[in-house]
Amino acid sequence: MAKKEKSGLDIIESPEALQQEFNKAEGFLKNNQKLITIIGGGILAVVLGVVGYNYYAKSQDEDAQAAMFNAVYAFEADSLKQALNGTGGNEGLLAIADNYGASNAGNLANFYAGVALVKQGKFDEAIERLKNFSSDDLLVQGRAYALIGDAYMEKKSIDDAISYYKKAAEYKPNKTFTPVYLMKLATAYEAAKNNKGALEVYNEIVEKYPDSIEIGNAKKYKSKLEGTVGE
Repeated sequence: MAKKEKSGLDIIESPEALQQEFNKAEGFLKNNQKLITIIGGGILAVVLGVVGYNYYAKSQDEDAQAAMFNAVYAFEADSLKQALNGTGGNEGLLAIADNYGASNAGNLANFYAGVALVKQGKFDEAIERLKNFSSDDLLVQGRAYALIGDAYMEKKSIDDAISYYKKAAEYKPNKTFTPVYLMKLATAYEAAKNNKGALEVYNEIVEKYPDSIEIGNAKKYKSKLEGTVGE
């Protein structure tokens, strides 16, 4: 059976494991004296830094998840001001994102804050928060890109909106969400007076996603544009 690797938290909490890590670092130092002399002992700092950061990130995540509870509850109740700023000693989404940025919960707080700020019409702040969010999740990351596009559309920054709608549509393409993002992209192209670009996107929806809920609108707008392209 493969030997299980110790996490940063396991190492910090176990004196034996911590001693093993120091022994490894000490052995490396003894066997690489010349290298260590050249780089001024930086390797040891890196070794200890990784161990310390793992513990720091883990503890941050636990604290951030606890802090997120009330903020998300307020968000779900559509109490956006309370969700963003907190109340009664509870931190809001903005503080959680700023104070626990190294944690998963802190990262997610940026997404929630971005959504809330879009709803409030604070588009510049929303864009900043959503750009600070990153995820491998199929739904949430694509949604974040699309929301940034929405915020840019509200700001009349059409080229920026097109860029982020493309990101949303190209992120892990799937039959459920991709057609929705493509419709947003086509709409942005039309707003930019790029009927050819819009028509290409409508065609993509019709050809690749015939079972999508967007198929009716895609066919309708496609027909309207077909007579204008090439004129």
